[in-house]
This record gives sequence, C-alpha cells and structure tokens, in this order.
Amino acid sequence: MPRAPETGGYVVISVDAMGGDRGPAAVVAGMAASAAKNPEISFIVHGDETTLRGLVGRRKALAGRCDIRHAASVVTMDDKPSQVVRKGGGSSMWGAIESVRSGEASAAVSCGNTGALMALSMLRLRKLPGVNRPAIACLWPSRNPQGFNIMLDVGADIRADAHDLLQYAQMGASYARNGLGLSLPRVGLMNVGTEEHKGRTELKQADEMIRAIAAESQFDYVGFVEGGDLPSARVDVIVTDGFTGNIALKTGEGTAKLVGDFLKEAFSNSVMSKFAALLAMTSLRRLQKRIDPRRVNGGIFLGLNGTVVKSHGSADATGVSAAIKLAFTLTKSGFQDRLAARIAQANPAATGDSGAAH
Repeated sequence: MPRAPETGGYVVISVDAMGGDRGPAAVVAGMAASAAKNPEISFIVHGDETTLRGLVGRRKALAGRCDIRHAASVVTMDDKPSQVVRKGGGSSMWGAIESVRSGEASAAVSCGNTGALMALSMLRLRKLPGVNRPAIACLWPSRNPQGFNIMLDVGADIRADAHDLLQYAQMGASYARNGLGLSLPRVGLMNVGTEEHKGRTELKQADEMIRAIAAESQFDYVGFVEGGDLPSARVDVIVTDGFTGNIALKTGEGTAKLVGDFLKEAFSNSVMSKFAALLAMTSLRRLQKRIDPRRVNGGIFLGLNGTVVKSHGSADATGVSAAIKLAFTLTKSGFQDRLAARIAQANPAATGDSGAAH
C-alpha cells in the first residue's frame, strides 16, 4: 500500500462524517476544533456533499483545508458487518478507509459502527503479515505520569489464544512507545489473580511466551495484573481478550458517569452544598477534566496495513477532536511503519513459540 503523503506541510486525515450518533455537525465541529489548534492538519471528509459543504463553509478554521468527497450511503449502528462488507461500497465509512488504502490520507477516523468499521478495514487494508487477529486499543485514565494506560483488545474479537495475546503485547508496547512516548513500557497480562498458578491454560502459555520475548521486543513484562491495576501506576499496557476488555471498558465508562451523577446530586441537595460546590469549583473542574472520557476518545485498530481510529459513537466535538489528535500524533511518530517492522521482526520467533504452545 502506498505511503500517505504529507502534502504542503499538512498531515491528511480521512474522516467519515456521517457515522456518529450526533450526526455530521458534531464531526465537522470536532474537525474545526482540531484545525484551529493544529495548522499541520488537513482533511478528506466523506459524506453527503450538500450537507458537508454547508457545515464546512461555516467554519473559518476549515477554509482551504477540506476535500469533500460525496458518499451516497451511510453505515448505521444497526447494520451487520457482513451486510456492510457486501453492500457498503458507496458509504462514507468505505470512502474514509479507501483514502488510506490509496495513500491519499495518513489515517482514517470514524464514529460509526465498530464491527462494520473493523470488517471494512480488514477487507480494504488487510492485516499486517504475521498478525492473526487485529486488536482495538483504548486509553484508560491512570495514576501514571503520562495520565493514561493502554488496554487491548477491547472488542475487535472476543477470542484470543496465547499467540494472539503475545502479539497484543507487542503491538500495545509499540503503541505506548509511539503514542505515549514511553521508551520501555511496562506490559501486564490480565488475569483473575497475580499468582502464577491462576488462570486459563492459554493465559499461562501467553505468560511464558510474553516473558520470553520481552527483552528483545523492548518492553518490561510485569506478569499477571488484575482489574484493579487498570488505572494504577504498576503497568502501562494491559493485555486481554476482546470479551474481557470490552466489558471492562463499558464498566469503566458507566462507573465514571455514575460518579459524575452522584457528585452533581450531592452538590445540589441544599443551599449549603451548592455553596460548597462554588468553593470547590476549581478542584471539581480539574477532576472532571481528568476523568472526562471525551479526552481519551479514540480506539486505535492495531495490526492492519493502515491507521484507523474508532471514535465513540456518541462523541461530541471534543471527543471527535481527541480522536483526530490521536490519529495525527501516531502519523507524525511514524507509528504504522514501526509497528509493521516490529511485527515482521518478531514474527518468525513468535510463530515458532506459537507452534510449540499449540
């Protein structure tokens, strides 16, 4: 696949403008916020041309920085991935991925149907040589200096054998180096306990395999970790299967919302509590910013021949802007080329280990 150009000093991001719950207005607003903050970004934006021309035309920050591509159809949240693969050729999601495949754009961003986005990405971009199952990696607020931990897989595939978990460790470590700037990321394997005798057979096999390649793959393997370690400073990358990761992700999002609702209720109960809220406003805003899920919006698809960032379906302008920033950061770091090289370098040893394990 040809390498995406950085034309005229710009990093080109391909955007599916039609897939989110909030519609193209929120997506275009997020693009405008990104453009206002970063003069190096330009966009290829896919969707209904008439609608997009009106929305883009009202945003000064996007003037001269958007190439609008008409798409006749939209992939909905209810569409099945198998149907989209067969009939999604004229959709905005298809177009966004195709711009990466053709080399016109460095990365694609979509708020659309996750299953459909992964299916189309695998169909059009294909998997990196040596990758069995791609993974979706998300950022998780943590006590670490960088403010986040990485967890993968969070829903690309509910299954994962020992070899898959090994590759998730390699890909997650590469993401941590290029996305978070960690020279020697610490990787942990999610389990029901940290003791060596606990866990399913494939977890014990993966533990041995990851431990064996950690040094040459340039990461520090800390062994088994538990759910309580997700936001901790003990680890930078948490490896798990997509079933467990997706449940953990949705539980974390629900808990953050619950805590936020409880705080609002607590500070609106009485006149005194409202007064206390005013006194604590600066601290409350700092807390809100730190746990705001919009700031960490954007799951990166790892293991494909191209960079695809999945924004949350309900993302507002702030969330879309965060997903675009992630796509830009990874592009500037050369992440895709480095990940491909890492997988290619490790694959012969990994395949050998996997054969022994199986």
